[in-house]
Amino acid sequence: MEEINRFLRLLNKHKYIIIAIPMIAIIIAFFLVRNLPDSYVSQAQISTGIVDETQNIFSRAQTSSKSYDIYQEFSNLVEMMRMKKMLDQISYKLILHDLTAPVPFRPLSKEIKHLSGSAKNKIVATFQNNYNETKSLNLWNKEQNDLHQLLLAMNYDSESIRGKLKTYRAGDSDFINVEYESENPELSAFVANTLCSEFIKYYTVLVKTNQLKANTFLGTLLKEKKDAMNEKILTLRNYKVANRVLNLNEQSSQLYEQILQFSNRRQEAIEGIASKGGAISEIDKKFNPGERGYLESTLTKVNQDIVGTREDLRNLYDLYIENNFETGYKQSIDSLQTVLNSQINASTDQFIYNPLVSKQALVEQKLKLEIELDLARYSMHSMEKELKQLNQEFDKLVPHEADVQSMERDVEVASKEYLDILDKFNQSSMESAFSIKLKFIQQAMPGLAQASKKMLLILLSGIITFIFCLMVLFILYFIDKRIIAPKDLANKTRLPVLGVLRSMKGFIINLEKIWHTDTSEPVLREFKDQLRSIRFEIENDLKDKVLLITSLSEGEGKTLLTLSLAFAWKMTNKRILIIDGNFRSPRISQTISSSVYLEDYFTGKVNLEDIQVNQNFELMATRGGDLSIFELVSQDIINERIERLKRVFDIIIIETAAMDQMNLSKEWILFANKVVGIFEYGQVIDEEKKQRIDYFVSLGEKFSGWILNKTV
Repeated sequence: MEEINRFLRLLNKHKYIIIAIPMIAIIIAFFLVRNLPDSYVSQAQISTGIVDETQNIFSRAQTSSKSYDIYQEFSNLVEMMRMKKMLDQISYKLILHDLTAPVPFRPLSKEIKHLSGSAKNKIVATFQNNYNETKSLNLWNKEQNDLHQLLLAMNYDSESIRGKLKTYRAGDSDFINVEYESENPELSAFVANTLCSEFIKYYTVLVKTNQLKANTFLGTLLKEKKDAMNEKILTLRNYKVANRVLNLNEQSSQLYEQILQFSNRRQEAIEGIASKGGAISEIDKKFNPGERGYLESTLTKVNQDIVGTREDLRNLYDLYIENNFETGYKQSIDSLQTVLNSQINASTDQFIYNPLVSKQALVEQKLKLEIELDLARYSMHSMEKELKQLNQEFDKLVPHEADVQSMERDVEVASKEYLDILDKFNQSSMESAFSIKLKFIQQAMPGLAQASKKMLLILLSGIITFIFCLMVLFILYFIDKRIIAPKDLANKTRLPVLGVLRSMKGFIINLEKIWHTDTSEPVLREFKDQLRSIRFEIENDLKDKVLLITSLSEGEGKTLLTLSLAFAWKMTNKRILIIDGNFRSPRISQTISSSVYLEDYFTGKVNLEDIQVNQNFELMATRGGDLSIFELVSQDIINERIERLKRVFDIIIIETAAMDQMNLSKEWILFANKVVGIFEYGQVIDEEKKQRIDYFVSLGEKFSGWILNKTV
């Protein structure tokens, strides 16, 4: 709260400055804005087709755009509209209008008025040529730089137009608003409409040119991809023809199936050979040698026919296997098998019956098993031969498979690239066939005058300067290191503050009148109240009678405070003695005449009886000079003399030199019971003053406190 009060006091001190500066700013602003022309704003509108689904035929019909992408598209369009190239086109149109129309938008500048007819026609031709070719002025060229100066003189240059131009998206809609503000309603409408028209024309040419370039590039790329794809397909076809590969999957499947069939038949034949051989061995074990010889001798001729048939049957089996089990061979095998069975039956009929009739069936079975065993052995050889051939053919297909897969993969990649480019080419061709989506949907019209901002500008000038003054004062307050409050003094010196005494500058001080009359002057009344408060604080702390008053530097108000305190105690009917101990600057002695000098008293030239002790107020003056109290008499004599004074006076006030003459002040401090320091309001504590303050701190309880003097 105290900080706020201090700041408010600072504001009160500079109140005239705070009032005067804003008033001056308001007056200046009034004269500056009183002749400002009225302002007119015209607005045009463009439909972009970015978020309008009725115009989106291609990509947006299938996928929804992200908000960020839409924002990016609108930002690009808005910035394109504010490009210097676009604004230069507006500049050319404006200057051409004012140079050729009977009523220009703005009064012609003096540079244009001084042009001759031929010079004006040349300038018009140059501007028209730059407009047609969408070129900017080359400022390095002197002639074109002169043309730029003409635009500047009319405020038709691109920067001037950009300063009054607003282009923005209308909320989250599909529209872009174009606003222009000027002093002429027709000029505002002309600029807004011209910018929309020029931008749509420029954007259409730009998009169509890019689409044409894209179509040409995609067409060339499409042809390259198609040729590459056809080349890959031709390479694959030639490889298949050269290596007699029609369908590797089908061929390998058929070969693998045949290999499995022959492997199964071979396994069956192996199992049959084993089983039949075992059966024949078991039958042979049942015949004794005599019976076997008998049997073989009787069947020799019959067996020869059977052996021949069996040989034919074996050859036929070989042909059947080699020809991939052709059905014609199967029929011949069945017929020959029938003949073989007939021969076996005939051999049985020709048997000379042996008494061992019970073994006749075994003999027949053995003959049959031997025939089947021979057939199985013969077919086994043919199957192994065919199986080996099939494996060789299958092995030949493996390297072809890897090559064909690589070629087919190349064909697939080439085909995908071709189809992707084809899709992009078709979409680009279709998009280029449609018109541009930008549409000029609302033309700008000359508008009404806008509400005047003159009063607002005047008020703002006053408010801004007022706030500026407050900020400056606050900064000054913030960086101000002066002591202007008792709390600051106590905090920075670590010593108590007994009270404050206001400044009496500008007032004639008559202490007798202040204390003996009832004054109505608020300043004098406040001064007297402050003295009473200080008197109470000192008297409450003063246990003995000797009070010493000093200050950190000369001129801080010791003399006035000493005399004021003396009169304040005099009003309480106390007998007061003032000792002027400031030899080098005896202000009190020069202010009040006295017949008693301390030099005489302490040296014994004047006795206590010579002092008018019957009065309540007495001054012991000094003649001054470069002198110290110890140069007059010794410390013991001084103590003895002061003790005498204590028996006569209630309070003895000693005013000494300031602490910048610390040696002189220290001598008097030895004889004081309490020390009071005077600190002038607004002073800054520097390093030298810190050393003097440290000395006061070292006095301990002997230092009673500070009195902040000359406050405001």
